[in-house]
Amino acid sequence: MQLISTKQELLAVVEACKQQKKSIGLVPTMGALHEGHASLVSRSVRENDVTFVSVFVNPTQFNNKEDLAKYPRNVQADADLLASLGADFMFAPTPEEMYSAEEMSNTFSFDFAGLDQVMEGKMRPGHFNGVVQVVSRLFYLVQPDRAYFGEKDFQQLCIIHHMVERSSLKGTFGNLQIVDCPIFRGANGLALSSRNARLSEEEKETAVNISRALFMSHAWAKAHTVKEVEQMVIDTINSIPGLEVEYYEIVDATTLQPTDTFTNAVGCVTVYCGPVRLIDNIKY
Repeated sequence: MQLISTKQELLAVVEACKQQKKSIGLVPTMGALHEGHASLVSRSVRENDVTFVSVFVNPTQFNNKEDLAKYPRNVQADADLLASLGADFMFAPTPEEMYSAEEMSNTFSFDFAGLDQVMEGKMRPGHFNGVVQVVSRLFYLVQPDRAYFGEKDFQQLCIIHHMVERSSLKGTFGNLQIVDCPIFRGANGLALSSRNARLSEEEKETAVNISRALFMSHAWAKAHTVKEVEQMVIDTINSIPGLEVEYYEIVDATTLQPTDTFTNAVGCVTVYCGPVRLIDNIKY
């Protein structure tokens, strides 16, 4: 596997792949890779001639500087894992390589058609501006045929689809396909996340109650209203010492707006486990 740290080198490698008519898969990550990321990379390796994985903790999507500082980083461990999975290239730039000083200081602007006004967007103003900024930059640089994203970040995935659909009308990203990949869970049901590295072993056991409540809600949905299910999930999780729900909302899976039906619905939750903010979701 080849490690790339500059845009210039990345563009040269991509051009060589294009000239050889190789299909390109891209897995954008912020590092601290785990089995969930590994499943995305493995799928890309199976479905493409070459696979690029970006490892970049994007500062423009953090509205909390303390959260940015504490985000887990281990580039060498990430490189070792990617090599073992058969990835071809790891792109690990610095913020200064990715952005100009002006881009770092000015908010990126994008029309989200309201997708950013709810849930994560409401709680983390500017977060999705940063997400679209870095993902679009990676798409321009790598020019992938397919890009792989996990469904754990459901709202983010909806916004990326929206960005690509809008851009495809102008031919910006060619025939790029966004590949949705199922949530990867541990044997106990906990959704894998880089932030889990900040949890103690006891907190990891506590955090399992998040997915348990979501699984329970799926059964509840057969005999209760949306509002009743929402309240059950909130009350169940909040009853566990060490857990505190920030929000749980059942929304339309396409528009992300509140819904009163379980048709095409997804329940999205954010929970604090001690100081660590965790997200999860379930489809109804």
